[in-house]
Amino acid sequence: MGSAGSSVPALFLLLSIFFFIASIKEAEAAAHRQLQQSDRVINLPGQPSTPSISHFSGYITVDKDRGRALFYWFFEAQSHPSNKPLLLWLNGGPGCSSVGYGAATELGPLRVKSNGVGLEFNNFAWNREANLLFVESPVGVGFSYTNTSSDLTKLDDGFVAEDAYSFLVNWLERFPQYKTHDFFISGESYAGHYVPQLAELVHDRNQDRKYPFINLKGFIVGNPETDFFYDSKGLLEYAWSHAVISDQVYERAKKVCDFKLLNWNDECIDAMNVVFRQYSEIDIYNIYAPTCLLTNASTTSSHHSNKVNQVEENYGMRRIRLTLGAEGYDPCYSKYTEVYLNRVDVQSSLHANAKQTWKVCNESILQTYNFTVFSTMPIYTKLIKAGLRIWVYSGDADGRVPVIGSRYWTEALGLPLKEPWRSWYHHSQVGGRIVKYEGGLTFVTVRGAGHLVPLNKPSESLALINSFLSGQDLPSNK
Repeated sequence: MGSAGSSVPALFLLLSIFFFIASIKEAEAAAHRQLQQSDRVINLPGQPSTPSISHFSGYITVDKDRGRALFYWFFEAQSHPSNKPLLLWLNGGPGCSSVGYGAATELGPLRVKSNGVGLEFNNFAWNREANLLFVESPVGVGFSYTNTSSDLTKLDDGFVAEDAYSFLVNWLERFPQYKTHDFFISGESYAGHYVPQLAELVHDRNQDRKYPFINLKGFIVGNPETDFFYDSKGLLEYAWSHAVISDQVYERAKKVCDFKLLNWNDECIDAMNVVFRQYSEIDIYNIYAPTCLLTNASTTSSHHSNKVNQVEENYGMRRIRLTLGAEGYDPCYSKYTEVYLNRVDVQSSLHANAKQTWKVCNESILQTYNFTVFSTMPIYTKLIKAGLRIWVYSGDADGRVPVIGSRYWTEALGLPLKEPWRSWYHHSQVGGRIVKYEGGLTFVTVRGAGHLVPLNKPSESLALINSFLSGQDLPSNK
């Protein structure tokens, strides 16, 4: 009797603890729902009424003490979001906006119209395949900000990776329903540094129980700056092989340039500036595309002008400073985006607090970024061994980060060949070429695309991301 009687208070205590914990969890869930709903985008000016799109935007604090926050725009998958992976997209520059490029111009479901006053639905948006997250990184890009101005003098790859990781952890706290989803990272251009570096940080901290676990499965990068030697060598050879420069200019640059050196000598700088001057009348980011001819001051900015490219010294490393068409394939697209995102009603709907005029690329970051990493190839070696799925794709009409350089460095990884170079097909036409290596690395070309593959070849890029996320092969026959 005594034993049974004493068990009643114990059972009551256990039930009380259970219900107390359950009430705390429900309160936390309610708080998360409230935060999410406060970020829900409603009545975005110019948004088409159909199809229905569920999206959110706002700020995630990455450093409370220094007042640093990154702006994001998130689109739920168009169907079955609870079963789709989470895909983060990053643009490069450094200093260019993932909202302005990725979301509003390339692969988001809402693209700014050519007049800059409205939006149109993108039938080839990547949120057909995934829950799609864009973040403006680093601070100083787009709507992202810091209240500590000295932060802007410290920007380098390590700084950016830490902030991106902090953003990701805190964003998942706001949207905890995605914590268990497969997570992939994607991006293009200088995100060839950002993406693998963030993947490495997530992978390393997943091994330490003091950090939250993030369900990282792999990453995919397009026309990625990866290795300064191979990228520079490829840039020069591409310009010659595609009739941009003469034999004499090519031979001169080959003779005086040693791209393995961190600091180019003056002769090399002069020779490479001659190479870039040949691009002054065409678009280096898509050599076969027309250039933007807009002259209206309201739709142009200084970083669009056809200035001669210069090579400058930055913290001991010679870097190519490109001022020609930094927007990419069609420079006019980003001009329209700037018009749209500078509207007060648009910013209000997106919960954006504009500290200054919104620009697709922050030129000051482009000029002051501290380039400290010569190559991200060692990260590939490490994460391939860790079993991550890694794809590299390259639009073959890009002169800035050309396919030649990317082929050089992927081959230099020294991986055994799994499947030889072959064509892949899209709508009964050759979409590009593909080669697979042992360990999970796949290299894909996209025929006729420039630097911004999802803009130039939207249907092909959707097929590409579908294959990557699903782990299925791109079609090998018509």
